[in-house]
Amino acid sequence: MAVDYIVIVVYLAGMLAMGWWGMRRAKSKSEFLVAGRRLGPAMYSGTMAAIVLGGASTIGGVGLGYQYGLSGAWMVVTIGLGILALSVFFSARIARLKVYTVSEMLDLRYGGRAGIISGVVMWAYTLMLAVTSTIAYATIFDVLFDVNRTLAIVLGGSIVVAYSTLGGMWSITLTDMVQFVVKTIGVLLLLLPIAVVKAGGFGEMKAQLPTEYFDPLGIGGETIFTYVLIYTFGMLIGQDIWQRVFTAGSDRTAKWGGTVAGTYCLVYAVAGAIIGTAAKVLYPKLASPDDAFATIVKDELPVGVRGLVLAAALAAVMSTSSGALIACATVANNDIWSRLRGVMRASDGAEEHDEVKGNRAFILAMGVAVIVISIALNDVVEALTVAYNLLVGGLLVPILGGLLWKRGTAQGALAAVAVGGLAVVGLMAGYGILANEPVYYGLLASLAVYVAVSLATRPTDEATLTAWRERLAGRAPEPQSEPPVPAPQ
Repeated sequence: MAVDYIVIVVYLAGMLAMGWWGMRRAKSKSEFLVAGRRLGPAMYSGTMAAIVLGGASTIGGVGLGYQYGLSGAWMVVTIGLGILALSVFFSARIARLKVYTVSEMLDLRYGGRAGIISGVVMWAYTLMLAVTSTIAYATIFDVLFDVNRTLAIVLGGSIVVAYSTLGGMWSITLTDMVQFVVKTIGVLLLLLPIAVVKAGGFGEMKAQLPTEYFDPLGIGGETIFTYVLIYTFGMLIGQDIWQRVFTAGSDRTAKWGGTVAGTYCLVYAVAGAIIGTAAKVLYPKLASPDDAFATIVKDELPVGVRGLVLAAALAAVMSTSSGALIACATVANNDIWSRLRGVMRASDGAEEHDEVKGNRAFILAMGVAVIVISIALNDVVEALTVAYNLLVGGLLVPILGGLLWKRGTAQGALAAVAVGGLAVVGLMAGYGILANEPVYYGLLASLAVYVAVSLATRPTDEATLTAWRERLAGRAPEPQSEPPVPAPQ
C-alpha cells in the first residue's frame, strides 16, 4: 500500500497548496464568495460537475448498482436532470441577478421581506449536506489507513476547512477542477473498465445475475418519482448549486457549461451502476451495498491505480463537502447574522476586505461545527433525507413561484416556507424520516398556501416587480455594487 499512500498524500498536499494559492486571489467579497463572477466554460463545467457528484453519487451510486443493477443509476440520473433543467431554463436569469444567496433573490423578488426565514431553512439544509459529506470520510480513510471513525472525520474535515477558509470560492474552484479530473480518470477511465473485465464482461454479468438487474426500471417507479422530487428539484434551488451559478462569467457560460456538467452526471450515473453490478458478480454476499465500492477497489485494482481511485472517491467527497461548507457559511453570515445585526453590504474597498475576513471566520466556525456534528451523528441517509426534505418542502414553491408567477406575494412566500417546512418536520415525525410522504404532502401544502395567500393579499408593488424584471434581464446594476475587479492575467 506504500505507493497508494504516496498518491493520496500528494493529492491531499495539492489540495492545501491550491487553498493557499486561492487565498492570494480572494481579495474582495465577490472574489471570496463567487470567484469574481468570471469563470469560463471549461472551469465552470468542471466545478459544477464536481460539487454535485459527491460521496453519495460515487460510493452510494455504486451501492445502488450493487443492490438493484443498472436501475441503481436513477439517483444520480435525477441529479443530472436537475442540473440540466437548471442550466437550460433558469441559470442565465439567476446569474444576471448578481446576488450571493437564494434568500437575496427572494428579497429582490418579494420586496425584502422573505429573506431571513428562508435563510434559516437554507442554512439547515447546507449544514446537513456538509455533515453528510464529512461523515463519508470515515469510510474512505478506514480503507486507506485503517483509522477510527473520529480521527478520519477530523483528518478529512480539517483539510477541507483549511483550504476553504484560506481562499473561499477561488480555492474551492481550483481544488474542484483537480477533483473533477481525478474523478474522471479514477472512476470512468480506470475503475469502470477494470470492474467489468474482472466480472467477466457483460455477457458473464448477465449470466450470473437475475434479469431484473438489467431492467432500467427495476428500482421501482415510486422510488424514481421520489428521486425526481427530491434531487431534481433540489438541484434547482440549493444554495450550494446557485452559488456555483453565480460564478459564471456570462449567461452563455451558465447555460452551456451547466448543460455539459449535467450530461457528465448522466454518464457518471451509468458508470456507477455498472461498477456496482460488476461488484455483485464478484462479491455476491457483502454485508452492506455501500461496501461495494471500497471492496472492489481494495481487492481488484493494482497498486498505484488503487490509490488513484481512492483519491477519486476522496475527491468526490471533498468537492461536495467544500461546496456545502461555503454555502452554509455564506447563508449564516449574509442571510442570518448580517440581517440580525442590521449590517448593510459595504461599498468601499477597505470594508470589502473586512467582509472577506468576516466570511473567512464564518467558514472556519461552520467547519468546526460540521466536524463536531459529524462525529456525533451516525446515520448519513437520515441526515441527507432531512436536508433535502426541508429544502424541497420549504423553499421549492416560493423560489420557482417567484421566477415563474408574477402574482406571487411576499406573504404567500413566507406562508409557503413556514407551512411547507413545518409540515415536512411534522410528517417526518409521524411517518418516519425515510418515508416518502413528508416531502409529498409538505410540498403540496406549501403550494396550496402559496397560491391561496398570494391571491388573498395585495399584489407585489409595481416598483418592486419592475426592478426585479430589470435585474433578470441584466439591464440594472446590482445594488451597492462592488468595485470592479481586474481580469486575471
